[in-house]
Amino acid sequence: MINYLKLVNFEFNRFFKIYAALITITVISQITGVIVMSRNYVSQANRTMYDLGLSQTTFIEQYGSMSFYRIADTIWVMGPIALCIVALIFYIFLIWYRDWFGKNTFIYRLLMLPTERINIFFAKATTIFLMVLGLVALQILLLPIDSAILKWLVPYDFRTDLSIDQMIGAFNYLAIIFPYNFFDFGIHYAIGFMAVFVLFTAILFERSFGIKGIILGVIYCALTLLLIISPGILTVIYEKTFLYPKEYFVLEVVLCLIVVVTSIIVSRFLLNNRITV
Repeated sequence: MINYLKLVNFEFNRFFKIYAALITITVISQITGVIVMSRNYVSQANRTMYDLGLSQTTFIEQYGSMSFYRIADTIWVMGPIALCIVALIFYIFLIWYRDWFGKNTFIYRLLMLPTERINIFFAKATTIFLMVLGLVALQILLLPIDSAILKWLVPYDFRTDLSIDQMIGAFNYLAIIFPYNFFDFGIHYAIGFMAVFVLFTAILFERSFGIKGIILGVIYCALTLLLIISPGILTVIYEKTFLYPKEYFVLEVVLCLIVVVTSIIVSRFLLNNRITV
């Protein structure tokens, strides 16, 4: 356990500078976006009411009030989120390949550590997962700050205040990343964690068998996807539902667990028997 925790800390520290940069970009961009959008709205309100002689009530009826809904889908918020998603997807591959293609092929030093090799696999997966949760937590922590700034810049009569739940709901296109309840949150991120395990296994196939490993990795990913969606495929083929919703959910959980366990077993075998120092 101690070696595993040390590996997690080591992997996290290796990515910390980039991770800190992602956090900084997200914070600066989002807060700047709230300020810019709020000031633009107030300026538009003042200019429109002055030019057209509108009252506050008439302006709001015609142009709507200011709320986080106007900000959530802008580049100020969506841009950093997209950047973080792309960076972490890229890092799923980089976290392995830089160990092989780095200056000193660092993977050989990792494999020679006095610990089970599968701990390297778990440490890298845990690092990815912690980084994802950290960025999600950052976004949630930013919401009350965004709300406070918006309230500070936009007069009460011109804005619609939202609760944190409503602000999370403002992310129309990111329901997977920001689920509405804790249960959905757990399901979505468990599936994401499973996907990381599958991709890690595919990478180890490539590292173990070269060109053939790429084919094996693609086949492995395809088979796991086919297994997960097989209940839905059968329903479509036979145009008939064989299970109740709760039973379908339990079946999907079992299938996901099979995929995770299989990925761990296969990765352990590859690390111990195919990847040599």
